[in-house]
Amino acid sequence: MVSQELNERLTRTGRGRPAGEVLRRYWQPAALVEELDGERPVVPVTLLGERLVLFRDNEGELGLIGRHCLHRGADLCFGRREDNGLRCPFHGWHYDRNGQCVEQPGEPEGSQMYKRIRTTSYPVVEKNGIVFAYMGPDEPPGFPSFDCFRAPESHVFAFKGLWECNWLQALEIGIDPAHASFLHRFLEDEDPEDGYGRQFRDRAADTDLPMTRLLREHPRPEIRVEETDFGLRLTALRHLDNGYTHVRVTNQIFPGAICIPMSREMTITQWHVPVDDESCYWYALFTSFDEPVDKKVMREQRLKEHRLPDYAPLANRRNRYRFDPEEQATLTWTGMGLDINVHDQWAVEGMGPIQDRTREHLGRTDVGIVRYRRMLRAAMEAVAEDDETALPMRGGVDVSRIVGPVSNDAIAETADWEAASMRADRERRAACHWDASV
Repeated sequence: MVSQELNERLTRTGRGRPAGEVLRRYWQPAALVEELDGERPVVPVTLLGERLVLFRDNEGELGLIGRHCLHRGADLCFGRREDNGLRCPFHGWHYDRNGQCVEQPGEPEGSQMYKRIRTTSYPVVEKNGIVFAYMGPDEPPGFPSFDCFRAPESHVFAFKGLWECNWLQALEIGIDPAHASFLHRFLEDEDPEDGYGRQFRDRAADTDLPMTRLLREHPRPEIRVEETDFGLRLTALRHLDNGYTHVRVTNQIFPGAICIPMSREMTITQWHVPVDDESCYWYALFTSFDEPVDKKVMREQRLKEHRLPDYAPLANRRNRYRFDPEEQATLTWTGMGLDINVHDQWAVEGMGPIQDRTREHLGRTDVGIVRYRRMLRAAMEAVAEDDETALPMRGGVDVSRIVGPVSNDAIAETADWEAASMRADRERRAACHWDASV
């Protein structure tokens, strides 16, 4: 359990809030690049509780500025995209991509008032299908050389989804290796050959054993957690009956992301980004070590479960997540379909908009959650003391030297599991078509 005061500190992300100030010191996903496709590349963005507008100007450069005109608050998402900026339709005030007002056509001739008008603006950069924003003080940090950023565009697919809950409970399900044996349990195993683009549908490591069966039959993993230069590494060991162990390595990338294996071919790097304190987006980069990603197939798979333009899931609390008691009795543990994102969504949204952690009782398998919360608390204290050197990947660290992270499945003799897991990762990277060396 934690106190109500601490729960507030961990979950609230508005400007000036302890957790919000930590998140603002890292790049955060703001939109998918595909949202800017079309003749008018202008989209609303609400990020960490701030209402913004993202646009591509006439030179093709991106701007992320305050959503409301500083004259009388009109919505700039409906602004005229012209003269290399956005012009408010209300009175014609014009803003460039840096948020500077450059014209007030209704003011008296010769007025210089516009020079003193500047709205909020944040640096933005495109990375393999996601537009990232930096909302913190001083110069933005660099990007680590993670696989999802190093891989060529052809080998990465980006998508996102809206969850109606606080960002922290969304993140914490990703650092809970035990839940996969229950929440994502399938009572019947599908043919792994039909599992492209879907998680937990592959074979376990280099065997013919479906991952769904392995997770179902070995529900008590031994979980080890270690601190790294990017956050935490979690290793789940499921000891089999023949002297072998299944090794699953996942990662928490500080402050709000995870990197997990989806299959032998792909990993998922996923951020959990507050819209406000009671809703968040997950942004995912699916990275292939083998062939180029079939983006058409993966996008079609996910659009069957999400609506546009807000990427909200079609299964939700208003339709009880399409719960089917017959399916729960015969096919899946949840009765909520075959998309594990829906299972996760139900779990985290069902906690309420902000989980009441004063009533929780953590067990030994929650070791990753405990370690992460300690890390977040330490980061909040460091920011309060103006000591950014204590934050992961901050304080003058050369983040370009941080690679990986290693995220894979392997089956090995129990006595050799650690070395065997690393060998499996090296073999996959050595055969990669792009430079995936670590």
